Amino acid sequence: MSVLDIAERINSALPGQTINNLGETDTVIEYSPKGKKQHKVFLWTKVIFISLILLTGSATAIMSFHSDAQISTVFENYYYIFFNEKIENPMLIDLPYSIGLALGIIVFFNHFSGKKITDDPTPIEVEMSVYESEVTDNLINTLNKKGGENR
Repeated sequence: MSVLDIAERINSALPGQTINNLGETDTVIEYSPKGKKQHKVFLWTKVIFISLILLTGSATAIMSFHSDAQISTVFENYYYIFFNEKIENPMLIDLPYSIGLALGIIVFFNHFSGKKITDDPTPIEVEMSVYESEVTDNLINTLNKKGGENR
């Protein structure tokens, strides 16, 4: 909706008033009526299903990266450098690496057990904000190109 449309409606309701626009020239007004509450069993089923998909996908991505980077060979070389002993699958390096990977993910995504570690926005929140802004801008541009048919 354009600020001109809003000014026109205000002027028709309150003739003779002065209207000054201080913000954006376009805005998106979205009406979203409250939907029905979902049944808790259905909600938990969705949460578990999505969690399994995410866990499987992230595990596959990490394993693929480790395979491409030949991380086991790197760890064997580290073990040889520090302990001067050739050993396959050195657990002495695998365990701290695994713990560090988990801690790194927690710090990067700024969440642990449903609680934020700092007040900074998470990368996902930043990307969602950028996405919402781009969708709004695109919607306004599309409606302006159409000449306000959907206003």
